[in-house]
Amino acid sequence: MRLGALPAALGLLVAISTAVINAPFLPDPRPGAASPPALPGPRFPAATRLYTAPDTPAAHWLREHHRDPRAAVIRERIASRPQGAWFTDPDPLKVEGEVRTVVDAARARGAMPVLVPYAAHRRDCSGHSTGGTGDLAAYRDWIEGFARGIGSRDALVVLEPDALALADCLSSRERRDRYAALSYAGRVLDRHAPRSSVYYDAGNSGWHPARTMADRLRRAGATRYGDGIALNVSNYNRTRDEIDYGYSVLRELNSTRLTMVIDTSRNGAGPTRGHRACDPPGRRLGQTPTTDTGVRGVDAYLWVKPPGQADGCAAAAGTFDAQYAYRLA
Repeated sequence: MRLGALPAALGLLVAISTAVINAPFLPDPRPGAASPPALPGPRFPAATRLYTAPDTPAAHWLREHHRDPRAAVIRERIASRPQGAWFTDPDPLKVEGEVRTVVDAARARGAMPVLVPYAAHRRDCSGHSTGGTGDLAAYRDWIEGFARGIGSRDALVVLEPDALALADCLSSRERRDRYAALSYAGRVLDRHAPRSSVYYDAGNSGWHPARTMADRLRRAGATRYGDGIALNVSNYNRTRDEIDYGYSVLRELNSTRLTMVIDTSRNGAGPTRGHRACDPPGRRLGQTPTTDTGVRGVDAYLWVKPPGQADGCAAAAGTFDAQYAYRLA
C-alpha cells in the first residue's frame, strides 16, 4: 500500500468498525437458544430519540479536563450518547425537583429520558453502593416524589437496579418489605406517571435462574404494574445471552404483555472469565442506545450505567474514572 493511501484506509476501517458497533444486534439462531415467547411488538417507534443529558459523569469531567489528550475520544464516544439519569438523594422533595428538571429538558428536545430510581433501603446490602432511604415508609414518600417529578410526561424508568437480585442478603421480613416497596413503586408510577414505561430490574443472565427471578418479579408487582424487565444493568454479559435469559424469565412469568430492555453500556467485549463485575479490565462499549433493536420483545438497548462511572474498584463507587472510560471507548 502506498503511504499516502494509509490514512484513507484507516479511516475506512474506522467507519466500518463504527457501523458494526452501531448496528442493532440481531441474535443468530443457534442450538440451545431460547425461542421467543409470544410477545407484543415494539413499545417505542424505531425513530424514538433518547435523551442525551448535558450533565452525565463524562460531560462533567470534560468541562474540567477539555485539554486532556483523552477528551476527544470520551466526548465523541461516551458523552455524546444517551445515558441513564440516576436518582439517589433520599430527600423526596429534592428527587422530585431533580426528576422534573430532567424530564422537562428531554421534552423540550423532543426526546425520551431514561430515569433510574436507586433508593431502596439497604439497596446494595451494605456493599460499594450502600445507602438509600431509611425504611419502607420513607421509600414510599420518596417514590411518590419521584413519580410527581415525571407527572404526565414520557419517560422510561429502570426500577431499582439490583433490588431483587440482591434480595438474598435480606432477612425474611426485609425481603417482604423489599417486595412491598417495589410493588408500591410500580403502583404509584402507574397512577401518577401514566406515560412512563416501567421496567423492573431483573439482574442478568449470569446471576439467578429464570424461575427464581420470575418469582421475585411477581412478588414485587412486575406483572401487575410493570411494562417489562431490565437486564444486564452495570454488567458485561453479551446481548444475545441477555435476550435468551429475558425470554426465559418472561416465559416463567407467563406474560404476553411484558417486554425487556438491555443495558449495553459496557458489554462490547462480553464478561471476563469468572464474570468479575467490579470494573474489570479489557471491557468495551457495547451497542449504542437505540429503540430500533429489530428483536421482538426487546424494546431498547440502553446505556443505563454511564460508561466510565466506577463500580468501586477502579475508583470510588459512583465517581468518573477517565482512564477506565477511555479504555472502554
